[in-house]
Amino acid sequence: MDGHGIIVTLLIGLIAGFLTGKIMKGSGFGVIGDIVIGILGALVGGFIAGHLGFMPAGIVSTIIVATLGAILLTFLYRLVTGSRG
Repeated sequence: MDGHGIIVTLLIGLIAGFLTGKIMKGSGFGVIGDIVIGILGALVGGFIAGHLGFMPAGIVSTIIVATLGAILLTFLYRLVTGSRG
C-alpha cells in the first residue's frame, strides 16, 4: 500500500468517527479515538456489507458503510460499559 492509501484510510476513519460522534450525540473519543473508531467501523461495516452482498464502490459509499459500522461499535461499547458518551 502506498502513502496515499494510508492517508485516505485515515481520512475516511476521521470522517466516519466524526459523523458517528455527531449522530450518537456523545462526547466523542478525541481525534485519534475517532479515527480508530472510524477505521474499525469501516472493517465491521465492510464485513457486514460484504455478507449482505453489498460492497461500497466509491468514497461516499465507503464513508457511509464506515460510519454505520462505527455507529454499531459505539452502540455496543456504550451498551457494555454503560456509558453515554
